Amino acid sequence: MEGREPAHIHVAHTGRYAKFWLEPVSVADVRGFRGHEMTEIRQIVGENARFFLERWHEYFGAKG
Repeated sequence: MEGREPAHIHVAHTGRYAKFWLEPVSVADVRGFRGHEMTEIRQIVGENARFFLERWHEYFGAKG
């Protein structure tokens, strides 16, 4: 149940997967991404966390 978990995003690419909590930004789960890829992805998520949080609250706030 997406809306019942803390705010997060999913990152998927060719069979690889990661899930990031957004408050604070941290890795919740990862499968297949290499260390250097995760470093880059975490940086991108961190730089865009405010945007992701706004979208999360817009989407799930409207559902509740």
